[in-house]
Amino acid sequence: MWLAWRNLNHDRFRFLVTIVGIAFAVFLMIFQGSLLVGFLRASSKSIDVTDADLWIAGRGVESFEFAAPLPERFYDIAVGVEGVEAVYRMTLGFAFWQKPSGMRQSVLLIGAEPGTGSQFPIPYVDAGQTSVASEAVLVDRSNARTLGVDVVPAGTEISARRAQVVEVIDGFGTFFGTPYVFTGYADAVRYLRWPGDAIVFLIVRVQPGHDPQEVKRALQRKLPEVDVWTRDEFSRRARAFWVRKTGAGGAILLVALLGFLVGLVIVSQNIYATTMENLEEFATLKAIGARRWYIQKVVLTQALACGIVGSFVGLLALLPLMEPIRNTISWIDMPWWLPFGMIFVGLLMCVLASVASIKKALAVEPARVFRA
Repeated sequence: MWLAWRNLNHDRFRFLVTIVGIAFAVFLMIFQGSLLVGFLRASSKSIDVTDADLWIAGRGVESFEFAAPLPERFYDIAVGVEGVEAVYRMTLGFAFWQKPSGMRQSVLLIGAEPGTGSQFPIPYVDAGQTSVASEAVLVDRSNARTLGVDVVPAGTEISARRAQVVEVIDGFGTFFGTPYVFTGYADAVRYLRWPGDAIVFLIVRVQPGHDPQEVKRALQRKLPEVDVWTRDEFSRRARAFWVRKTGAGGAILLVALLGFLVGLVIVSQNIYATTMENLEEFATLKAIGARRWYIQKVVLTQALACGIVGSFVGLLALLPLMEPIRNTISWIDMPWWLPFGMIFVGLLMCVLASVASIKKALAVEPARVFRA
């Protein structure tokens, strides 16, 4: 609308201040949202990338990283349950990684059998994903420097046993401080030096045509000492654990909520202030006979114009920074729907703030324009 644009363009400094304020608010909301989404996804990433229909874990296990060993006989029992197509073993535990400098670094070593998942990191010999390379490990790119891995392949030691980094992977950076290292199940058992039972999780694939929930109940009857979860159930359980029961998750959630609220307040205040500074113009419109709906339209158009321009400025300011930020916070994640969602909420607040300011604009006396 031409008049709305002229109003904004008349006081360019005020318009610029409004745009900067909204851009900062949108920048803040999207960034904090990306931290929260990235943390939630990272906390269940190792669960989500498996091809498992069901997970068998020790009683009371709430997350992937903190689990208890299972007796080897549970594997044999699970294989014999009706509806089970295949069962794969997984183990994990903390081990010491030998750096080239001679210093040791604590790592979370994860080992799984072929078939766990086509996207689950396992050092296969070939693309067929049927045979695991011996003494081979994978590390995430974000942890390579921490582990002293400059080139690949690179020799190292894990718990005083020889290992070789054969590939640097992406998307499995640590979110709780200790780097992840992936290897095959047999090598993981050897590196971790389990004194007895080495299985930590059993990954179950259900036969086609069988209901996973029915197979889950059958497994639970056969193995009453454990918990059986579908992949989605265990994923949600892990996310809930990290958000509700750890300081890191709670802090990230709180910061994200505060960033969201602060962003909304900034947007609302800027839009409201812009209208308040144009009261003289609205008084002029009323003095020359402008209808109420026309003034409402001008105010709403101004608010949306500021909101749209400011939102896209904020988004464009954040996009180039995501890659440098990801080099520091490897698990940060900005899915396509997050910017659109935050921009939509920001525009909604622009509309609500304009509604509040419309009352002031409509209440202004026409005679105000004639005052000295």
